[in-house]
Amino acid sequence: MAGGKKIGILTGGGDVPGLNPVIKSVVYRASEMGKEVTGIRKGWEGLTHMNPALETDALYIRPLTRENTRTIDRSGGTVLHTSRTNPRRISQSKLPEHMARGRVEKLAFDGKYYDFTPIVIENLERLDVGCLVVIGGDDTLGFASALSAAGYPVIAVPKTMDNDVPGTEYCIGFSTAITRAKELVTRQRTTLGSHERIGIFRIFGRDSGFTALYTAYVTSARCLIPEYPFDLDRISALLLEDKQRNPSNYSLVVVSEGAVWQNQQVGDFGETDAYGHRKKVDIGHALAEEVKRRTGEETMSSDLTYDLRSGEPDSIDQLVAITFANIALDLIRDGIIGRMVAVQNGCYTHTPLPTASLGPRKVDVAALYNAERYRPNYSRKLGAPLLFGGA
Repeated sequence: MAGGKKIGILTGGGDVPGLNPVIKSVVYRASEMGKEVTGIRKGWEGLTHMNPALETDALYIRPLTRENTRTIDRSGGTVLHTSRTNPRRISQSKLPEHMARGRVEKLAFDGKYYDFTPIVIENLERLDVGCLVVIGGDDTLGFASALSAAGYPVIAVPKTMDNDVPGTEYCIGFSTAITRAKELVTRQRTTLGSHERIGIFRIFGRDSGFTALYTAYVTSARCLIPEYPFDLDRISALLLEDKQRNPSNYSLVVVSEGAVWQNQQVGDFGETDAYGHRKKVDIGHALAEEVKRRTGEETMSSDLTYDLRSGEPDSIDQLVAITFANIALDLIRDGIIGRMVAVQNGCYTHTPLPTASLGPRKVDVAALYNAERYRPNYSRKLGAPLLFGGA
C-alpha cells in the first residue's frame, strides 16, 4: 500500500459475467485484512470526472461493504458500472464541467487530447486509496500499466470475452461466453434444419479468435478467425459439402467479428472510441451474402455477441473470479504491486502489467487451428492444460 489506507476498485471496458464476484470477493477479503474498499463508478471516468469540491461525489464514488455487496455475485454486469474512458485521451468536448481552465492548461495536450493521468493520481490520493484494483481488458489495463509506471500502486485482474489479454491464458467472462454461445448455436440448429439453410454465427473477437475457436470446438462447427484470412470459395465449398452430407440438410460456421477473407478486409464504421477503435462492419451479414451468391443456398446470419455478455457467470467464471480476487489481495498484503493476476500453463500466477504496445494475445494457428478445414485442432492435446492452454 502507498500512503492511502483504502483499497480502490474499478471495472472498465465492456461488461462481462464474473465482474461482481471479483468485487464482492475483494471487499470480503479486504474486511478480513482490516481495509476499507472504495468503489470507483464508471471505470476510469470516475477518476477523471469526479468533482473534488464534493466531499463524496456519489455519481462516481461508492463505499463498498460486506453488507452492500452480499448478493451482487448472483447477477451479471458490474454494480460499479463501466465506461471506455481513456485518461490519456480526454478530448475538449469530454472535459468535466467543474474543471477550472487553470488546471486544464497544466495538463499535457497534443492538440486534440488532454492527458489526465495527474488528475487520476490526485483523485486517488484525495480518496485515501493506497492501492487500486483494476478489472479490465487490454485497453483498460493499458492505462493501469501507465498509472503504475507513473508510480501509483496497481493490481490488475484480466477480463474479456475475447480472452486476448497478453500474459494470461484465461480472462474472466470467457467461459460464460463459450457456454452461452454453445447453447445459442444448439438452439438455432432447429431453425437451420427446418429451413435447410447455411448458418453464419457472428461472435466476439476483434483481433483474436479464441471465442470463435472454442465455440466451434464444443459445437463441432467450422470457424473463421482474425489470425488466418480465409478463402471465400473454399469456405463456401466446405459449407455446401457439410450441408449436403447432413441428413437435416444444413451447415454452420462460427465467425469472429474481426475475421477477414483473403485480399479483402471488412471495414470499420462509426466514431473512433477513446482507445482508437471503430466498430466492425457485420462480417456475419457480409459472409452470408457471399456464401449465398457462391452456393445458391439460403443462408441465415445470427449475431451472438451481446447475448454472450449478459446474465450471470457460469461456474468456471465464478470460480476464477473469486480466486483472482483473493490472489490480488494476497499480493496487496505482501506489498507486491504493478502486477496482473493470471493463469499460465493451467496454474494461477501473477505477471507484469500488460502494456498497450504488446497488443492482444493471438491464437497460435499452428497449434490450435486446422487452417485447411477451418476447424479447431482436436489432436495433439496430450500434456496440454485441462482448459484453454497456451499463454
